[in-house]
Amino acid sequence: MFLRAVRRASGLYHIFLALAISTTAFAQRDTIALEPVTVVGFAPERFMAGLKIQRLDSATLQQFRFQSIGDLLAFNTPLAFKNYGPGRLNTVSFRGTSAQHTAVLWNGLNINQPNLGQTDFSTLPVAGFERLSVQYGAAASAVGTDAVGGGILLQSSGTQPKGIRFFLGRRQASFGNQQTQAGGTYGAKVGDVLHFSGKTLYYDGRMKNKYPYTERSGYYMEPSAAEQRGFVQDLILAGKKGRKLSAHLWLTDNGSTLTPENPDARQLTRTQSRRALVQYQTPSWTWRTAFTRDLIDFGAGDYSQLDHTATDRFLTHLEKEMAWQLGGGSATVNLRVGGEAAHYRTRVDDYTAAFISENRADLFALSRWQFGPRWLVSANVRQAFVTRFDPPLTPSLGTEYRLLNGPKYHLTAKGSVSRSYRVPTLNERYWKVLGNPEIRSESGLNKELGLEAKWQPSESQQVTASLTAYHNRVDDWTYWNPDRNYRVENLQLVVARGVEMQAQWRADFPAWQTGSTLGYALNRSSQERVYNAYAGDIVGKQLVYVPVHQGTFNAYAQRGVFRFTTQVRGQTRSFTTFDNSRDLPGYVLVNLLAEVTGQRGHWRADLQAQANNIFNALYLNVGRNAMPGRSFSLNLLLTYNSESK
Repeated sequence: MFLRAVRRASGLYHIFLALAISTTAFAQRDTIALEPVTVVGFAPERFMAGLKIQRLDSATLQQFRFQSIGDLLAFNTPLAFKNYGPGRLNTVSFRGTSAQHTAVLWNGLNINQPNLGQTDFSTLPVAGFERLSVQYGAAASAVGTDAVGGGILLQSSGTQPKGIRFFLGRRQASFGNQQTQAGGTYGAKVGDVLHFSGKTLYYDGRMKNKYPYTERSGYYMEPSAAEQRGFVQDLILAGKKGRKLSAHLWLTDNGSTLTPENPDARQLTRTQSRRALVQYQTPSWTWRTAFTRDLIDFGAGDYSQLDHTATDRFLTHLEKEMAWQLGGGSATVNLRVGGEAAHYRTRVDDYTAAFISENRADLFALSRWQFGPRWLVSANVRQAFVTRFDPPLTPSLGTEYRLLNGPKYHLTAKGSVSRSYRVPTLNERYWKVLGNPEIRSESGLNKELGLEAKWQPSESQQVTASLTAYHNRVDDWTYWNPDRNYRVENLQLVVARGVEMQAQWRADFPAWQTGSTLGYALNRSSQERVYNAYAGDIVGKQLVYVPVHQGTFNAYAQRGVFRFTTQVRGQTRSFTTFDNSRDLPGYVLVNLLAEVTGQRGHWRADLQAQANNIFNALYLNVGRNAMPGRSFSLNLLLTYNSESK
């Protein structure tokens, strides 16, 4: 295996070399070396031509600042969520894939829990991040493992302006639920060339879930309670010529308890994370190093014996970007090459060994080819190396072409073909009896085509729309097989295909502003190859917890300091068994929000009243227990700005 890895690394080196040589050869004497431009945000987005990327605006993030990213995405994207209840585990399904097929990146660092291979979206606070992008489709060549169905890209606070801004926020909600936030942002010049800035946030959420009823329409309301605390610290020292040194810290402590009032039957799940990252950027180089520690404790009854999991990861990442002008300036090429190395070590009570460690590494080359103002191409390749594994080479090719380009409208065609992979989780490989050390890495092939349109019917109005069709084939999909006492094995082949549509309208009139967004997704995701003699009846059946139809609708109207918003989310039934014999019924949820802002001197107050599930719709969680009915919350955010007048 070592010789195979060396040969593959050598092959990847030759690919890097070929990209550089072909760029130079293409240009010949017309090549002009350019100084790369420092880009704010997640840099690999620039190399994802042909893929659909949805960026959520700051107004939407502000509306959800007291809620989780799971709540935010549920009402603003066509993603499906597998929810275990309020304050409990909430995982995502991207385009018919599983929770392990979604990469969640924090400042470029994949924060999926290594033992489980997934992220609990109920524990990600919207207030902790300044920018959030949703990347649809396979992007393993750009971001690495797990990005089979898509990725969530979280970006921390950027450089802050001069001055000090403190904030204190409080959310009081139905059923005894509450959250408190406190922190601030700050910035100041240091000498003549440096600018120091940062952000500090502490959040503390308590969900007592004290419902006035024990069942809804015959479905049991499972008692539960949750606590979520965290601390976020971002520090940035920016110099001239695009040089920047930043440090980021994120500490979390989350606890969820089932039947908390029953000492004999209660169950506790506590997860803690320690994430630290240091990054240095110049116009052409980026270096980052990171450390993460993930802790999981599970216990029942009196909690005298807790099952404990502790996993550490050390990571170093280095990349360089180069740029050239070709053909006398008619085309521009950006090439980003780099690699990263990571060391994992884990201790789990139920693993085959008391202490397990492994090493992982990646080499990658990302290229962006801009042929005039209309045509963009990206060609990327990545090779991963994992102890005792042989992940596949993952190339990708994407393109975008401006079909129509008028003064008030444009129409762009997009397309992408990409390979993807997922390294099996530590649980899948090392769990006693049920784990499988011989399990293979998953390998996927994603194809998609789409159109994006933008139209400005008047100076005050703007319309955008997109339509995307995709086909994602995942081979060696892993599955905890109930026919073999839930031993993990490769399920063989799953195919997800579907269509997504999104449209947005915004209008800014002299006295008021309004807008709306509409989203729809059709998804067919099914197993297409039999993995044993007893599985013939599930071939072609929709995968569990993946609804075929989903939709969202949001509309707002704002006049002066007042803003009113309607949020709608709906989905058809989702099956809970592989033979589609049982299901969770479909539902439609409607929320209403009313907001008002007041400003006096250095102080600002934002007050938000929210009514959730106003029609008291019945919908169920994964355990077929009822979710809460109609509920209310009142949110207040006080901000002091030293620079305001």
